[in-house]
Amino acid sequence: MSALLASGALWYLSRGAGVISLVLFSLVMVLGILNRGGRTLPGMPRFATYMLHRYASLLALSLLAVHVISAVLDPYVTIRWVDALVPFISDYHPIWLGLGALSLDLMIALVVTSLLRKRIGARTWRALHWAAYLSWPVAVVHAFTMGPDVTSGAFLVVALAAVGASVAALRWRSRPARPARPGVKAVAQQRLPSGTTRDSMLVP
Repeated sequence: MSALLASGALWYLSRGAGVISLVLFSLVMVLGILNRGGRTLPGMPRFATYMLHRYASLLALSLLAVHVISAVLDPYVTIRWVDALVPFISDYHPIWLGLGALSLDLMIALVVTSLLRKRIGARTWRALHWAAYLSWPVAVVHAFTMGPDVTSGAFLVVALAAVGASVAALRWRSRPARPARPGVKAVAQQRLPSGTTRDSMLVP
């Protein structure tokens, strides 16, 4: 009985952490696109958008770790630690679970390259950071194929809202930008945290 309760708790923990991390990563995606486009959220200065993006990234990564750990520890299904890291080798839904492992690997690559940005150079870092645009849709497919709770009810509404916001931001980013007013760029740069430049931001 206790094992059954523990399994149920781990199942809810894994699903809840997975859905919330998807929402947070969608928020990170939107904020990163805004930062790269030189724009901010209404009523929010650029440095605040940057800080929100940074802390949302850290929280999303933390919840992603909870999602993976609880899924592996859940005795209801057999998911090995190697299955969570190496794509498409699991006996349990190898394709859809493999997409989750692939998304996790891309996220790890983003974190590692961001920590080593000064050593690998801004150009290489920026090229590798484009993996963020790949890891997000892979994670979305993983969520909708592995989580039956995400395909109905409130979770479906939340997931679709997160996906819709990210798609809208990508479409907005693809539009030609208007020329900035004289002095706007300099003021925006002054408002960034000390020692921070546009290229040093952890954004897609």
